[in-house]
Amino acid sequence: MSSSPASLGLRNALSYCVQQVHLYDYVHYLALLHLPVGLRTAAFTLRAFNVETGRILESAKEPHLAMMRFQWWREALDGLYKGKLLEHPVITALGAAMREHKLSKLWFSRIIDARQSDLEMEGAPRTMLDVEKYAENTASAILYLTLEAAGVRSTSADHAASHVGKAEGIGLLLRASPHHSLFRRTYIPIEIAAKHSVSQEDIYRRIHSEGLANAVLDVASVAEAHLAKARALASTVPSGAIPVLLPAVSAGVLLNSLKKVDFNVFDPRLARGVNGVSPLWMQLLVKWHAFRKMY
Repeated sequence: MSSSPASLGLRNALSYCVQQVHLYDYVHYLALLHLPVGLRTAAFTLRAFNVETGRILESAKEPHLAMMRFQWWREALDGLYKGKLLEHPVITALGAAMREHKLSKLWFSRIIDARQSDLEMEGAPRTMLDVEKYAENTASAILYLTLEAAGVRSTSADHAASHVGKAEGIGLLLRASPHHSLFRRTYIPIEIAAKHSVSQEDIYRRIHSEGLANAVLDVASVAEAHLAKARALASTVPSGAIPVLLPAVSAGVLLNSLKKVDFNVFDPRLARGVNGVSPLWMQLLVKWHAFRKMY
């Protein structure tokens, strides 16, 4: 029996989502493989949305083109919640996810707002609280949406997701410092850089120093504290939320990799494999935590 055009379109859309996550977000690709089958499709779709909106700045050649793309995604989301689908594989897949799960528009909007703030930001964030808020509105927001798709309604799970998202979000911003420097951006807060006598220009020029290492240590310590808080909540988190929180594993690996390179964010070893370790080792770590029902 042949498939209908609609089912073929959805199948192709879902395949596109998985490919995008595999190509641009491999660390989460590994974690999503351990989700229950019924949740995996929605989770890949949500991560693909994150990839698409996260790549706007680097794919758009001019700021006004980036702004137009952000507006397109806003309109696409508005259409989704009104039952109108704009033509895009991620939107097609999101439409199917929303028919099956109740997903809050708030978190999608916050992700787009945070991504757009990158475009409008001049220099670095002023405070560590600004960086934590950014991580909350991107990395944590995706976890909140995935918990919704999993049918988990739990304050403890939400708190754990908040801390996991902040831990991995802050860590990934540090790991991406070489890439951000190409666009004269950094997420090492001005207050922390000034504390260690590090100028933004030195960061843009990738000049490593003891002061910069100390500044990175301060930022990484905040991420590590969030990871510790998330894991301290593990005994109170419903079992259905545990697989959703597996990104905590890669967050911990990244923070450990930063320690091994003495908090030099420009050390090429950080870019090797996945968060500084081999893909096979990361895969085994995630599998072990999933088997033990830990994050």
